[in-house]
Amino acid sequence: MTPIFHLALARDWEAAQRAGTYTVSTRGRSLAEVGFIHASRADQWTGVRDRFYADVTEPMVLLRIDPALLDVPVVEEPPGPGASETFPHIYGPLPVRAVVRAIPLDRAAAAPPGPPEPSALLPDVPAAPGRPDAPRESFSRVYFREMFVNVTLLCVVLAVGLLGALAGHAVSDEGGVGIGGLAGVVVGIGAAVLLFRRRHGGRRA
Repeated sequence: MTPIFHLALARDWEAAQRAGTYTVSTRGRSLAEVGFIHASRADQWTGVRDRFYADVTEPMVLLRIDPALLDVPVVEEPPGPGASETFPHIYGPLPVRAVVRAIPLDRAAAAPPGPPEPSALLPDVPAAPGRPDAPRESFSRVYFREMFVNVTLLCVVLAVGLLGALAGHAVSDEGGVGIGGLAGVVVGIGAAVLLFRRRHGGRRA
């Protein structure tokens, strides 16, 4: 599901992690007072920050929320009478487990107004269980893991080709090695492609 976002003071988020739920509606107001928690879509939160949190000097975090993990309704509503734009409102406590990422805004709060690149600030990488602010996996680690996988697939092709050559030699001394090796390489390539597709197909799912 499309994520929604909530701007929070870092101390309020820390308290919520200890309690298990977050119950601040907006700056200076609680869920009990308002009846819902204010949230935003990806293209809205910067405007909310600039309008209502521009003078905040203490640390803040941007909570990225997965609506599928909520057990309370999320309703799209205008923020007030006469407003045409709607915002997502969370009608109940926000469970900490529904926050898939908490992004520190110490530096972003001082940035010039305007929506940042979503891929730069809001990556689609889930946080580790119980650690919503855990850093993303490093590029070098991903790179070397993918290189290892590709080399392993190449070794599979070569091994199957060698087995085919040995089998061909056992059947016939004349041309058996070449035919068996070629057949083995074809089978190995097919197996490698199948493994590659299953691995990356599983990631997209």
